[in-house]
Amino acid sequence: MTQPFSAMPHKLFSSLLLCLPLGLAATQAAAQAPLTETVSRAEDRKAVAVTIYNESLALIREEREVNLNAGRNLLALREVSGQIKPETASLRSLSGARLTLREQNFDFDLLTPGKLLDKYVGKTVTVVSYDYTKGREHPAEVREQATVLANNSGVVLKFADRIETNFPGRIIYNDVPATLRDRPTLVVDLDSNKAGAQRAELSYLSGGLGWKADYVASLADDEKTLDLAGWVTLTNKSGAAYENAKLQLVAGDVNRVREDFAEPMGRMKMAAAPAAAPPMAREQLFEYHLYTLGQPTTLRDQQTKQVALLSAARVPVQKEYRMEGAAHWYRQDMRTPERGDKRGVEVFIQFDNKDGDLGQPLPKGSVRVYKKDKEGRPLFIGEDSIGHTPKNELVRLKLGKAFDITGNWKRTDFSRVADTVFETEVAIEISNAKTEPVTVRVVEPVPGDWTMLSESHKHIKSSASSAMWDIPVPADGKTTLKYRVRVK
Repeated sequence: MTQPFSAMPHKLFSSLLLCLPLGLAATQAAAQAPLTETVSRAEDRKAVAVTIYNESLALIREEREVNLNAGRNLLALREVSGQIKPETASLRSLSGARLTLREQNFDFDLLTPGKLLDKYVGKTVTVVSYDYTKGREHPAEVREQATVLANNSGVVLKFADRIETNFPGRIIYNDVPATLRDRPTLVVDLDSNKAGAQRAELSYLSGGLGWKADYVASLADDEKTLDLAGWVTLTNKSGAAYENAKLQLVAGDVNRVREDFAEPMGRMKMAAAPAAAPPMAREQLFEYHLYTLGQPTTLRDQQTKQVALLSAARVPVQKEYRMEGAAHWYRQDMRTPERGDKRGVEVFIQFDNKDGDLGQPLPKGSVRVYKKDKEGRPLFIGEDSIGHTPKNELVRLKLGKAFDITGNWKRTDFSRVADTVFETEVAIEISNAKTEPVTVRVVEPVPGDWTMLSESHKHIKSSASSAMWDIPVPADGKTTLKYRVRVK
């Protein structure tokens, strides 16, 4: 028969009174004891891979050696990107353990003197000043306790007998608050079914890393071929360094959901000029192209680096002189047919991205063109940008305006045939001050429904709203293109 508490022997009852609170306290203490962080630093990385996209986006993959307990762990992964997208982070074991995520936090409130002082508002600090009453050569150190009242445009300190601002001394803190980190840190609360050292893979998307292609073209003396070198310019503003990383670049426009906040921009340091390297290996990836650097490289924070992408020699090139008109001349009922319009002649070069040293996808970027002078010194003659250019497409570069070739556009007659029908007669005089003949392509944007009534040179209807002529102009001479067009 079970005895009630009142019937229990006195000694037994007393021992129960002593033991029960102690047991409960121990259980509560165990339940409330904070987890000890297991810290993983950059030196724990065993492998790093960085895949960079065009629009300030990168996929980071790291393999780290970590020590985990069986059961619950608090793993602090230091030196992750300062622009990590925490919602994309994934941690998995490569050693066969089962990791179950409870919670993860990205701590980006980094330790600075100002942040440290902010965290101590309302707390006590030790303030050190110096007493110079015995001379400035041997000042006496004075230590006082003070409470930090505020840190708004200056610190406000409350001492036992006064409140001071602009205090001429230094502050000693007891500790660094747990919420402040000296490096960007991803803290993962997880369960592991195994204890001991194991290799884990951390992957995440990050902003702050980008790349673009830059091309250098050297035009031959006869301007019939060029040599092309392609470089990849990498920029790392992510807040982290990636040592000996496997580098991959994705060329193509990857669709992304636009964020509502802007990523911070840092000041860029220029790296030393890179040594020549073999071109990158290339492969198809979905609807994009993937380039892989042949050897590991280090991407330091706040650094710009260049690596070789491709090279091609003696690529056939064509040069074009081009003059384009303005559509508004055909829309206005102007009664001053003698009025002229001087126009410059633009210079283009173009080449086919076809088999040979080229014949490969060209990522979008800037092309800078050089040509040697008589002394053999390369001089800059113009630049243009290209979009992503697939194999067998034409690359067309606008380099500037011709100095020795000019055009003068003049409307010599205008008449209204009906309410919506007009006739315009035009004369375009092209002058060539060069010592060799040239051919100038004239493109006139003719609006509406139009018919060419007469012309001195045969036109090509290059589109529904434009007529095009190739006009030969002799050396040190002039040629005049004349035509009459009806526009409805």
